[in-house]
Amino acid sequence: MTVVLHDTAVLPAVSSEPVVRLTEVGRSYGSDEHRVHALREVTASIDPGELVAVVGPSGSGKSTLLNLVGTLDRPTSGQVVIDGHDVARLDDRGLSSLRAHRIGFVFQHFHLAEGTRAVDNVADGLLYTGMPRRRRRARAEAALHRVGLGHRLDHRPHQLSGGERQRVAIARAVVGDPPLLLADEPTGALDTRSGALVVELLRELHTSGTTVVIITHDTGLAESLPRRLLMRDGQLVDDIRETPPGPHQDGVTT
Repeated sequence: MTVVLHDTAVLPAVSSEPVVRLTEVGRSYGSDEHRVHALREVTASIDPGELVAVVGPSGSGKSTLLNLVGTLDRPTSGQVVIDGHDVARLDDRGLSSLRAHRIGFVFQHFHLAEGTRAVDNVADGLLYTGMPRRRRRARAEAALHRVGLGHRLDHRPHQLSGGERQRVAIARAVVGDPPLLLADEPTGALDTRSGALVVELLRELHTSGTTVVIITHDTGLAESLPRRLLMRDGQLVDDIRETPPGPHQDGVTT
């Protein structure tokens, strides 16, 4: 299988590697005299099908990490490998292909085109895949049905609630079936009930096989997920995995 951009084979799809592999990754800004280290020697990997929270206070490096994993930025040092592809070895065209086919993005603010129907907002997520317009629309309709908005295809963003707009954004992120979904504070702009529905949807996507990484400062949300990467001052300070009870735990014997 190959990943295609504008009908031209660009990248082979790789499934035997971790979806995300970071090796001593650093990111700094500014001159040597006034250098700011946003990320310092982060090493971690995320396997296919994981549901992971990246948690930490403001300024801890969460957003920098998201930008590097999403190939929106390049590291100053270390190695970033996404779905088997070394980001440093890809030119701009290769990075665009990787983002178009292998990574979905969901942000705190929905970034929907005002005045544009939900189905067209979602179909725009496939603009850079070379897919014909009719097929893009069919995929967009299916994605909206998947997130429970099949009855809102023709609604504009101003006609939708905050939770519905975030679900449209999630549909746009997964319309191309990327193996990796990055969600940056996906509940930050929502009320408690809408936020809970969005988290439930992300869990359902994870159950269906998508690798989901949620960037959040919400410790309650993070603690409800099976794995947490804790960031502080640009460093990965803890990697916590919740182990489900085994057959001899909690008083259960076989």
